[in-house]
Amino acid sequence: MNVKEVLKPVLASLPDSPGVYQYFDREGKIIYIGKAKNLKKRVRSYFNKEHGEGKINLLVRRIEQIKYVVVKTEWDALLLENNLIKKYQPRYNVMLKDDKTYPWICIKNEPFPRLFSTRRVIRDGSAYFGPYTSVRLMNTVLDFIKQLYPLRTCNLNLTETNIEGKKFKRCLEYHIGNCKGPCEGLQTKQDYDNSIAQIKHILQGNIHGVIQYLKRQMEEAAGKWEFDKAQLLKEKLLLMEKFQSRSAIVHPSLTDVDVFSVKSDEKCGFVNFLKIVNGAVIQCQTIELNKKLDEPDQELLMLGIAELRQHNAATGFVPSKEIILPFKPDADIPDAVITVPQKGDKKRLLELSENNLRYYMREKDLALSFASPEQKTNELLTQMQKDLRMTTPPVRIECFDNSNIQGAYPVAAMTVFINGKPAKSEYRHFNIKTVEGPNDFASMEEVIYRRYKRLIDEKKELPQLIVIDGGKGQLRSALKSLERLNLSGSISIIGIAKRLEEIFFPGDPVPLYLDKRSPTLKIIQQIRDEAHRFGISHHRNKRSKGAIQTSLTGIEGIGGKTAEDLLRKFGSVQRLKDIPEEEIAALIGKAKAQKIKTALS
Repeated sequence: MNVKEVLKPVLASLPDSPGVYQYFDREGKIIYIGKAKNLKKRVRSYFNKEHGEGKINLLVRRIEQIKYVVVKTEWDALLLENNLIKKYQPRYNVMLKDDKTYPWICIKNEPFPRLFSTRRVIRDGSAYFGPYTSVRLMNTVLDFIKQLYPLRTCNLNLTETNIEGKKFKRCLEYHIGNCKGPCEGLQTKQDYDNSIAQIKHILQGNIHGVIQYLKRQMEEAAGKWEFDKAQLLKEKLLLMEKFQSRSAIVHPSLTDVDVFSVKSDEKCGFVNFLKIVNGAVIQCQTIELNKKLDEPDQELLMLGIAELRQHNAATGFVPSKEIILPFKPDADIPDAVITVPQKGDKKRLLELSENNLRYYMREKDLALSFASPEQKTNELLTQMQKDLRMTTPPVRIECFDNSNIQGAYPVAAMTVFINGKPAKSEYRHFNIKTVEGPNDFASMEEVIYRRYKRLIDEKKELPQLIVIDGGKGQLRSALKSLERLNLSGSISIIGIAKRLEEIFFPGDPVPLYLDKRSPTLKIIQQIRDEAHRFGISHHRNKRSKGAIQTSLTGIEGIGGKTAEDLLRKFGSVQRLKDIPEEEIAALIGKAKAQKIKTALS
């Protein structure tokens, strides 16, 4: 199935995580909401095969935009899907049942609290855990907890006065081992409350302490040779992680909360917003803020909060009284209580917001990679123009590098980038002609003058940017040549020093330090490294020829080409001494062969 261009960046950026996806039509209306254990596999499945002429194919043809929310578990995805479907009622969705049908585990707010399942959340101080999308799973959790901690199941009013007055008697649950008899004072309140505390840890997923406790009990039982008891404890340990099924998406204690998180790169800030109403996530939104003066995350977050709360108020959402943030803001937010959570359910909601922010930024980066080459090139050149204080985009860049060893065989290399890409057919080598000894500054001055004098004479195109591999000294030398040619000010020129990757401008004593992730710096580094590589290869070749000159070309009548042919054929000068003159003559002629044999004898 053909995929629309606008959807390709999103499909490429989908994570291998549980979540909820939303499909939008041309008018921006949600037409379908779905959940997935793996967002990448599920969403891509709509586009990687034909669905005939049925409703699915019709749905896919209408998709113009895809958004998704990343969550922690598949259960969380199901619950969030339920909330969003009830809110937006998409055309292609089967309406899900109300979340009141999902059961919770309740720890009742009373003396010697009871543990039971319920479908009604009553805000009387009781603790609720869930909801559980599977009743069977919830009952398994309850059975597991009751095996670990025998609790009362009666609804007696176990006040201290009633217990001391001996108003109650033990029931069958006590006699079969399902209760420790707190109604007659056979179990202390402290011991009972300790069990409740451990149960809360299990239901919240904080089971490390419980596991350690069970391990100690198992080891003690094994030490006493109570192997049946030890085996039972081992089985409970193996089951422990399986019973961590509390949802992080919906929690009745979080009645009305707004959650914000922020991240930024060198150009943009991103603020994510989650809205929690009646304990459920009903909205997820991310906005971008263009940075002008390298604004810090503190400032970006406040701008994002103001924009989102104002926008949501205008669309009918009432801003929440409580706001969850990653750090304390530097200004007060009217009519709001700020919370910076360190742990617990609110911290998990903040992490959920940050995860969605990361995936949004990844999707944006991938979208750029799918953009047309012309668009990417224009964006790169515009950014370079801005970073390097140029009046025009650097369509053509030329870079120069010198190579020599203690002044021997001095050469220079020039590399060329056009539209941000290497133009290798335009690379050039230069042999230094007028400079004696190791003088990089003078060598650079000579090469720059020769290069641009020739371009002027031949009336060829000049570059918009010249890059000099070196610091202030090399840059000043290059600038002298441009001034002699009356090109100073007509072409932008910079120097880049290797040690700290400092960018130097003519007449500015303070260097520019670009961000290491900056595309401008990466292009400058790339063309500089190309010039260095290209110059080193030429210098190596020249050294090789120099080595030939010192041995064979010193013989009258023997040139570099002849010497090179001899060494390629016979391998070394030493071997030439042992080769018969006739064999050498067959390659280069009798007269030259005789001269070589005479010189080497």
